[in-house]
Amino acid sequence: MPSVEQGLSEMEGLLKESVASGDPMLNQVATYLIDAGGKRLRPALAISVATGGVEEASKDDLLGAVAVELVHLGSLYHDDVMDEASMRRSVRSVNARWGNLVAIVAGDYLLAKSAEIAADLGPHIASLLARTLGELCRGQIGEVQTAYSTGRTREQYFGVIAGKTAALMEASCRVGALTSGLPDSEVVALTDFGRYFGMAFQLRDDILDIIGNEDDLGKDPGQDLAEGIYTLPVLVALDDESVGSELRELLGKPLSGIERDRARTLVMSCNAISKSASAMREWLDASVRALDEASSPALCSALEQLSNSLDDDILQAEPLGAV
Repeated sequence: MPSVEQGLSEMEGLLKESVASGDPMLNQVATYLIDAGGKRLRPALAISVATGGVEEASKDDLLGAVAVELVHLGSLYHDDVMDEASMRRSVRSVNARWGNLVAIVAGDYLLAKSAEIAADLGPHIASLLARTLGELCRGQIGEVQTAYSTGRTREQYFGVIAGKTAALMEASCRVGALTSGLPDSEVVALTDFGRYFGMAFQLRDDILDIIGNEDDLGKDPGQDLAEGIYTLPVLVALDDESVGSELRELLGKPLSGIERDRARTLVMSCNAISKSASAMREWLDASVRALDEASSPALCSALEQLSNSLDDDILQAEPLGAV
């Protein structure tokens, strides 16, 4: 959608301006991941909803998109510290380059700038992003609590991804609906779309972590497995009569490369991938149904195509799995 491409181009400049501090060191660290690029999916959702895919984005629409992207970026700085990650977006992570203290403070700074923008946009958006940040923290704590636990339940898993991923996708769509002044019925519908799409998006990532390859993922496949994050495909495989016992013996601790690859093979050798893909498609179907209340045909078409693209990602990786 040309209006979204134009809006994202304008948003990029505002994004850098929003974190300018006057301190050279802070400026360098705060813009580090901005300069590294990224899909900008969350601001794209906000701008798409705000413009309906056809109108020109207003200044408030663009600032709303900046605010949600800053929440996302700030969370990445913190996530990399917790995960002890060394790479992010094909560059050294902030914590690897400047240390954990700088990464944490810089992440806090980005979140603070997001809150400042949200406050200027009004109490509804300020409150929304504050709640969303709380959900991100809740999801992260839930993940920490179940690390290396083969007793992790599917309810716990879905609760974590609702907080860690879906909450910000939901907020992105809602911010766009609010800055553009859409009717309440459309605000609710597009908020629902963001939530359901976010759930499917995380499921897609978790499936690809098992069946994908390093070139496509930009990281070693099975990284979540090795780090004790047991996602839906793993939980399904643990319940499988043919592979569950062997998989359970492998898990519960950090994995070597050989152990990680064996665990991936076990998960792919049963119906865990197909069942997880079916769960993802249920969320995708719900996201498309939510669009029934949206009034812009261009927006509905684009969001439906976006949802379908997640399924395409899984199907393209099918030779490595049993979808």
